[in-house]
Amino acid sequence: MKQLSIIIPTLDEAARIVATLESLGEMRRRGHELIVADGGSSDATAALALGLADRVLGSEPGRAAQMNAGARAATGDVLLFVHADTRLPEDADRAVLLGLAAQGRAWGRFDVQIAGSHPLLRLVESMMNLRSRLTHICTGDQCIFVRREVFAAIGGYPRQELMEDIAISARLRRISAPLSLRERCLTSARRWESEGVLRTIVRMWWLRLQYAFGAAPSRLAQAYGRRGR
Repeated sequence: MKQLSIIIPTLDEAARIVATLESLGEMRRRGHELIVADGGSSDATAALALGLADRVLGSEPGRAAQMNAGARAATGDVLLFVHADTRLPEDADRAVLLGLAAQGRAWGRFDVQIAGSHPLLRLVESMMNLRSRLTHICTGDQCIFVRREVFAAIGGYPRQELMEDIAISARLRRISAPLSLRERCLTSARRWESEGVLRTIVRMWWLRLQYAFGAAPSRLAQAYGRRGR
């Protein structure tokens, strides 16, 4: 394996895209590829990303569609999907490439740390990390990575409006268990802080339960309020 393609789906992320891409600058200088897949931002997200990424693509909105568009343009051996409000750990590239090579896994994810001081956030991140180790189901906040040929073989992210991370994890775990890296990516607490930590926890578990019992992702996305984020 030679390099990563780091794919960042965006929608109206002008307030944070520069900092996100600058945080990945050292990896880019080491030869890894940065791709921004924008879902039709109404702000300056795409313009701000120019010059800080190798490619800035326009895509139909929807996180799954945007990540698939980024993957089609990618040239790296491993695809690493990073949300615009998330920071990878230092030397994430080496951890991914060396870990996959050493263990022969097809895919993996990082442990996650949620920014913010609310004590319930420590419980949330601990449960996310433990749950994914036990179930091999990972979330987008954990920065999922996958060998490019494996991603192509399973057809990429399912075209659904929500829970695309759960759906692709279910496909990938049939091929191999994930490489569960203990290095932590740092993700924003904006979702929890804007709506209340406890309320967000309850709502997310309720949505996951409905999805497990067959609720349509399109209906869940309306309840969640996602527009490609």
